[in-house]
Amino acid sequence: MKIAVFSTKAYDRRFLDEENEKHNHEIDYFEAHMRVASAPLAKGYDAVCVFVNDTLDESTLEILKQGGTSVIALRCAGFNNVDLQAAQRLGMLVVRVPAYSPYAVAEHTVALMLAMNRKIHRAHNRVHDGNFALDGLLGFDLHGKTVGVVGTGKIGEVFIRIMKGFGCHVHAYDIAVNPACEAVGAKYVDLPTLFETSDIISLHCPLNPDTHHMIDEVAIERMKKGVMIINTSRGGLIDAAELIAGLKTGKIGNVGLDVYEEEADLFFEDLSGKVIQDDVFARLLSFPNVIITGHQAFFTSNALQNISDTTLTNISLVEAGKPCPNLVVPEALKA
Repeated sequence: MKIAVFSTKAYDRRFLDEENEKHNHEIDYFEAHMRVASAPLAKGYDAVCVFVNDTLDESTLEILKQGGTSVIALRCAGFNNVDLQAAQRLGMLVVRVPAYSPYAVAEHTVALMLAMNRKIHRAHNRVHDGNFALDGLLGFDLHGKTVGVVGTGKIGEVFIRIMKGFGCHVHAYDIAVNPACEAVGAKYVDLPTLFETSDIISLHCPLNPDTHHMIDEVAIERMKKGVMIINTSRGGLIDAAELIAGLKTGKIGNVGLDVYEEEADLFFEDLSGKVIQDDVFARLLSFPNVIITGHQAFFTSNALQNISDTTLTNISLVEAGKPCPNLVVPEALKA
C-alpha cells in the first residue's frame, strides 16, 4: 500500500523503515499533525498512519476519503481521537496497536511514583548546586501502602505485579475483572471505595465518555489527604483545574503526569525557546510536588519496534483482504 505517515519524528522513520523491509509498502513521511488543514496532503494515499495527538474527526475523514484513503492505521492503542461512526459510514477501516509494550508504560509509571515520593528531581538539582540538606525531601515507604489501580488491562496488570513486589496492597477497579490480577492479590472494589482507601492512585484506563474527567472535584473530595495521583494513560481522565485546586489545598500530596488533556500543541515538540500559552499547564509546572513528562511512557526501543511491526502488519493484512485482529469497531456495531 501507499502510506502517508503523519506526526513523524526521526525515531518513527527509523523503526518503520526497518520493519518495512518485511512488508515493502511505499511510505512517505510528514511532520504535520493530521487534522482538517493537513488532510489534503494524504491525497492519493491508500492509508494514513497517525498518532495520539492527530485529530480524525468527521470533516478530516471526509477529506481523506475523497483523496482515496481507505485505511486509518493508528500507531497507538487509544482511538478516542477518531470518529469511528464517521469512518464506518465512509467505509474506512481503522486499525490500531493494542499492545506494544505494557512493561514500558508500567515501568514509567513506577519511575514517576518513585521520583515523586523520594523527591529525586529536587534532590538532583540541590546536589548540583552543592546543597546536600535533606529538609523537604522526606518520602515514605511504599511497603504496606494501598495502591489503587484504575484499569486492569495489560498495562494495569503489569503495574499491579510490580506493586505487589514492593509489598503494597492493591485495590483495583475495572468494568471487567482480570483473573490474573486477582491471582496476584489485587482486590477489586468499586470506584468510590478505591478513591477513599488508596494512598496512591494510578490510571490505566482508556478515555471515553464514561471515563472523561473521572478525577474531578467529587472524586478528589473522596480521596485521602495527601494522596498521590499518577496518570500515564490519557490526559482527559483528569480535570486539570480540579487537580490544581486539590494541590493548592494540600488534599493532593503528589502528582505524576505523562499525559495532559490539552497536550496536542505541546508534547513531542521543542518549545524551549517559546512562552507556553496554556495557563493551566503552566500552573501545574509551578508546583514542587508535580512531575510532568511529555508522553514518553511508551518510549522504549522495544515498544517502538513492536508499534512499527504491528502497524505495518495491520496494513498488510487489510491489503491482502485477510482478517485483522486489531480492527477497531464502533461500539454500536459490536452487538
